[in-house]
Amino acid sequence: STQSTGSSGINAEYGKQKLIKDGLIIKKPQTVHSRARCRKNREARRMGRHTGPGKRKGTANARMPEKVLWMRRMRVLRRLLKKYREDKKIDKHMYHELYVQSKGNIFKNKRVLMEHIHKKKSEAARAKALQEQADARRARSRATQERKAAKTAQKQALYMNIEEVAEES
Repeated sequence: STQSTGSSGINAEYGKQKLIKDGLIIKKPQTVHSRARCRKNREARRMGRHTGPGKRKGTANARMPEKVLWMRRMRVLRRLLKKYREDKKIDKHMYHELYVQSKGNIFKNKRVLMEHIHKKKSEAARAKALQEQADARRARSRATQERKAAKTAQKQALYMNIEEVAEES
């Protein structure tokens, strides 16, 4: 077994170049790896095609984890609460109450939370208006009672004066 020397390597290289030049060795064209089919399929999937039960391998939770959905929902609700608090639409007490409720899975989505807030605010406004009406009614009745008491006191004083005058004479 003979080992190749440096010169034979050069000769082999030269032979290769000659074969290429003569057209006996040609470079293969690069194979096409088109993504057109993939793009078309992806567009179809966006429209809801090819996603039926027969195409699914993982569980619903593996495909779209419940935790991710929960995190998204919490972030949306908390962002809304924070915004409402900063805009002074809700006070810090209502904020805390709603924050805890949203953590406790009371609100399904942002719309439900907003409706709840509007309902609570309207209830609070109604209660405040009723309270003011009751206070006004109390104040009026107190004023009438005081007027009546003053009138009776005046009558009594007048009656006492008349009695005193009668006794003197």
